[in-house]
Amino acid sequence: QVQLVESGGGLVQPGGSLRLSCVVSGATVQYYTIGWFRQAPGKEREGVSRISTTPEDMIWYTDSVKGRFTISRAPIKDTVFLQMNNLTPGDTAVYYCAAALNLRFLLSSAPKNFDYWGQGMQVPVSS
Repeated sequence: QVQLVESGGGLVQPGGSLRLSCVVSGATVQYYTIGWFRQAPGKEREGVSRISTTPEDMIWYTDSVKGRFTISRAPIKDTVFLQMNNLTPGDTAVYYCAAALNLRFLLSSAPKNFDYWGQGMQVPVSS
């Protein structure tokens, strides 16, 4: 059973930073993709960033977070971080990490292609 456990969410002021973590356990394939998604009130869930567990990281960011967010993997590959800097109220959402184990979706950022999800964390950006 694949499980994802997220941590690091919470209230932050505009201009502040947070580091989200996601630990994946139970994956039985060598290469897969871990993504970060978010869902703001009244909006659809959207992809924020994703990284593959391949020897050369394949990374993607949605345009609105480029230059502010950085995704990375720990040396123990099943831990992924999302460093979020210069946060704005527009970043307020519930943040999820998810895993896509099918190699067909190694480069996907669409929520529908991700099989396993964490429980989600509130990230309110407010003064």
